[in-house]
Amino acid sequence: MVFSSSEKEHFNNVASVLQIWKDNNLFLEASKCVLHASSVEYLVYVFPRHGLKMYSSKVQQILNSPQPKNIKALQYFLGISSFYSQFIKNYSKKMTALTSLLKKDSPFIFNEEALSQFQILKEALTTAPILSYFNPSLPTIVETDASDYALGAVLSQVNDSGKHPIAFDSRKSLSVELNMEFMTRNFMA
Repeated sequence: MVFSSSEKEHFNNVASVLQIWKDNNLFLEASKCVLHASSVEYLVYVFPRHGLKMYSSKVQQILNSPQPKNIKALQYFLGISSFYSQFIKNYSKKMTALTSLLKKDSPFIFNEEALSQFQILKEALTTAPILSYFNPSLPTIVETDASDYALGAVLSQVNDSGKHPIAFDSRKSLSVELNMEFMTRNFMA
């Protein structure tokens, strides 16, 4: 993938990359190349000009997932949805009831709380923002949050049109962290 700031720079950058491939006797399959595109789909992401988006067919696959009936189905759902955790604020906090169903020696009972979190996650995927690309020249904001079950953070930047998320991150609290004072957990976040 070749990124450039201007059309002229992009033309030169692509020419340089192609020359390097040629100099090293490497070949490209023309049918698999996309040149001079303002948006590129790669792996499970879409890279448009102004940020990072989720690949719509993958999101649709998650949205079409039925309510998990067993641990294997839940593991599958959590696996595919975790690809997009960086798009969802407090992802780990939203998943606590679901991940607790994976505990060893625990019965698999998909209760109301698990169903609610399952639906909340699906809703979060449909409303997830486009993540802006990091720009070192813009003011950067780091916001953190700690709850009883998880730690979370948001990296954002501010430009003329307002505050835009760059990335979300979160994780479940470790058992030792659950015994800590609330202020200490907030500092950890």
